[in-house]
Amino acid sequence: MIFHKTKIKDVYIIEPELVDDERGYFGRFFCKKEFEGQRLNFEIVQINRSLINKKGTIKGLHFQKWPKAEVKIVQCLKGKIFDVAVDLRKDSATYGQWVRVELTQDNKKMFLIPKGCAHGFQSLKKDSEILYFISEFYSPENESGVRYDDPFLNIKWPIENPSLSERDKKWPLIQK
Repeated sequence: MIFHKTKIKDVYIIEPELVDDERGYFGRFFCKKEFEGQRLNFEIVQINRSLINKKGTIKGLHFQKWPKAEVKIVQCLKGKIFDVAVDLRKDSATYGQWVRVELTQDNKKMFLIPKGCAHGFQSLKKDSEILYFISEFYSPENESGVRYDDPFLNIKWPIENPSLSERDKKWPLIQK
C-alpha cells in the first residue's frame, strides 16, 4: 500500500498496489503492520456499507465526539464519490481546512479520516456503494456534524443543489 500524506495531519489517501494478470487483480487493502509502519494505530471494530442511489447526494459532514471519536477508512466499491475530510481539532494548525479525494471503483483508493475530523461525501454517479472501516463502535449520544455548506469551510462541492437528509440539513455552523 502507498500512503500519501495530505496537508492535514493524519489524513491519508491510500493506494493499493495491485498485481494484475489475465484473471484479474490481487491487492492488499489493510495490513496492520503497514499501518504501524506509518505510525497509524488502527483497529477495525465495525465495517459499514452504504448505497447512494441518487447522483449529487451529500452525506455529512459527520463525526463522533470524544470519548467515542473514530478513525474511518473509506473506499468506493461501485460508482464515484467526491470525499472530504475537515479538520475540527481546534489546536491544529489546519483547523477548519479540508482536503478532498475522488474515490472510484476504478482507482480503488481509500481515504483515512482521523479522530477530530469530520467526514462527508457527494455521489458523482448514481448507485455508488461505499465501504467504511471504523475504529470505534457507533455511539448515538456522541454523534455530531457540521453543515456541508458552512461558509467558514467554503467547500466546493462539484454538484449544485444536492440531495440531503433532514438531519444533514440541520447540522450547526462552526462556531469559530
